[in-house]
Amino acid sequence: MEDTSLRASWRWMLLTAIAPVAWGSTYVVTRAVLPEDPLWGAVIRALPAGLLLLLIARRRPRGAWWWRAAVLGILNTGGFFALVYAVAQRLPSGVAATVMAASPLALMAAARIVLGQRARAVAVAGGVAGIAGVGLMLFGGDGPVDPVGILLAVLALGGSATGYALATRWGGVDLVASTAWQLLAGGGLVLPAALVVEGPPPALDGPALAGFAYVTVVATALAFVAWFAGLRHVPAGTVGTIGLLNPVTGVVLGALVAGEVLSGRQLAGLAIVLAGIAVGQVRRRPQSPSDSRNVLVGAKNVTPVIAVEKSRMRS
Repeated sequence: MEDTSLRASWRWMLLTAIAPVAWGSTYVVTRAVLPEDPLWGAVIRALPAGLLLLLIARRRPRGAWWWRAAVLGILNTGGFFALVYAVAQRLPSGVAATVMAASPLALMAAARIVLGQRARAVAVAGGVAGIAGVGLMLFGGDGPVDPVGILLAVLALGGSATGYALATRWGGVDLVASTAWQLLAGGGLVLPAALVVEGPPPALDGPALAGFAYVTVVATALAFVAWFAGLRHVPAGTVGTIGLLNPVTGVVLGALVAGEVLSGRQLAGLAIVLAGIAVGQVRRRPQSPSDSRNVLVGAKNVTPVIAVEKSRMRS
C-alpha cells in the first residue's frame, strides 16, 4: 500500500513539473518571436487557452463559481501576467527572478493560512536553497533597484500564491473546467486595459503565430491544468519547490537554444537550485497510528466541503 501511494505521489509530482518547465520555456519563445506588447501578450495567451479548455470541458460556471472564477482569474492569470510584465520592465531579469524565486515560501504561507497545511521543514529548506541558487545564477547586482518594481513583484508573488491556495480550497469541481473559467476571466479582465494602453492588437507574422500557439496550448492550457492537478494531490510546499524548475528551464534553454554561455557562478547556482528541488521532494515515512488518525480527521473536514460544491454544481 505504501509503495503504491509513493508511486502515485511521484506520478503527480512529474505531472506538476510540466507546468514550471513549460513556463520556463516561454522566456526563449517570447524573446525570439513574440511582439513587445505585454498586455496583449497576456490576452492572446489566456483567452484562446481558456476557450480551448472550455471546448474540452463543455461546462460553464454556476453559482459561486461566477465570482470565484473572476477572483482566481485576476490572481492567477490576467492580473498576474500584467504584473509580471510590469516587473520585467522595471527590474533587471536577475533581480526579478530572484524575488519570484520566493514563490515556494509564499505558496507555503498561503497554504498555511487558507488551507491549514503546515509546511515541512525540508520543504522550507528546499525553498530557501532555491532562492539562494536563483540569486547566484541570475543576480549580478549591477545598477539601482527600482522599489516600485520590487513592490510589484511582491504583489505578483503574494497574489498568485493566494490564488493557487484558493483554487485548491475551491477545488470540488471539474479541473479542466475551473482552469478554463480562470483563464477566460483573467484574459477578459485584461482585454480592456490592453485596448486602452496599447491600442489595437499587434500584427502577427508566421513565427509569432507559431510562438503564441505553443505558449497558448502548452505553456498555458496544459501547464495550468497540470499545476492545479498537482495542487489538488500534492502538498503545497512540494509543489512550490517543483516550481523552481521554471528559472532552471529558462537558464538551460537560454544556453542550449539561444547560445548563452553559463559561467561557473551560474552553474553553481543551478546545482543549488536542483538540490533545493530534490530536498523539497523528500517525503516523511508514516509515523504512528495517531498520525493516520489525524489525516483521516483532516479528510473528514474536507469531504463535506467537496460534497457541498458538487451539490451546488448539480443544482
